[in-house]
Amino acid sequence: MNDSNITLEFSGKYDSKHSLEYYKKHKDSIGRRLSNIREQSIARKALAIAGNPAIVLDLPCGAGRFWPLLCEKPGRTIYASDYSLSMIMVAKKLLDPATVKNISCFQTSAFSINLKADAVDSIFCMRLLHHIVKKDHRLALLKEFHRVTKDTVCLSLWVDGNYKAWKRERLELKRDHKEYKNRFVANRQEIESEFREAGFNILGLIDFAKYYSMWRIYVLRKNISRANET
Repeated sequence: MNDSNITLEFSGKYDSKHSLEYYKKHKDSIGRRLSNIREQSIARKALAIAGNPAIVLDLPCGAGRFWPLLCEKPGRTIYASDYSLSMIMVAKKLLDPATVKNISCFQTSAFSINLKADAVDSIFCMRLLHHIVKKDHRLALLKEFHRVTKDTVCLSLWVDGNYKAWKRERLELKRDHKEYKNRFVANRQEIESEFREAGFNILGLIDFAKYYSMWRIYVLRKNISRANET
């Protein structure tokens, strides 16, 4: 575990009330339910590109939205962690007990994961990286992922080069830039350079809706030579 003091400003908001709202968010409209189905589908494809890993860390696990998907592979060992203990408790309370019994949960920071080096085959990281605006924070997280995974990382974020990113850029021009930003749209070349700087090669990528949506899942493979250097 690395000694990191990085704390994202929004992280503390997920008390019991917010965690329950987050659990319900992806079920509260037809649009969000359809979006969730698509996101589950591309996450499944990402895991396949990663070789359907046998030991997976879901971080941040949120309210357990992807636990049923992760449990689809028989015999898979699944660790689930979040900075918010309330998120974990909501997931354990509301999800199917048959799913929950297959998950080993613990509270930790993504910047300082309470696991040994090479502890898992893959880290499954959905809907976190687009919140990490500062490059040095992203690199700190990626290097911690590099320490903990022995093979791959599946992660989602927002990328440019599509209609939604163009719309968001126009919106940002109208905003007061003194206010705190907790989301960013990654320049594809720059973020891919950061992956390499942190010691990963790009194994594959999947767009939620190419040329329209900002969401993309990258599948990264740990660069063994980089691991040996560090």
